[in-house]
Amino acid sequence: MSVYAILMLASLAALLVTAAVTDIKSRIISNRLNAVIALLAVPWWFAIHLTGYEILFQVGVALGVFTLFAICFALGMMGGGDVKLLAALGLWLPLTRLLVMIEVMALAGGLLTVGILIAHKLRKAPGKPEIPYGVAIVGAALLIVANDILTNTVA
Repeated sequence: MSVYAILMLASLAALLVTAAVTDIKSRIISNRLNAVIALLAVPWWFAIHLTGYEILFQVGVALGVFTLFAICFALGMMGGGDVKLLAALGLWLPLTRLLVMIEVMALAGGLLTVGILIAHKLRKAPGKPEIPYGVAIVGAALLIVANDILTNTVA
């Protein structure tokens, strides 16, 4: 992996941390941030030398992820910013790594939800708690990105 590709992954990691922080603070992941993550996938594709067919496949994966999680949004299971972040990550991650990321995200999201529900009950807070699910998405994505950075040689 080239130094340029590693810098691209580091940039993605910084943007993901920003997404998690804003989700914790305001329960919103901005459209602009998601757009930047999605748009930076284009130079990433060239940095890792994807072919035209591979690029089309990544776009298809992102559309599939968006469709699947838009259904979750429609059912009230997650926020729109979370759905857009997952779709943007679908542009970056190969299908196998994306599936691992979604698996880790689901486990982390479940633990996060249980923890927030327990804290909500203990505080006897009124209403339904809002879960910053972007934190689970970002945590899972950072594990994949860190693995890519740490396990590739620089050429």
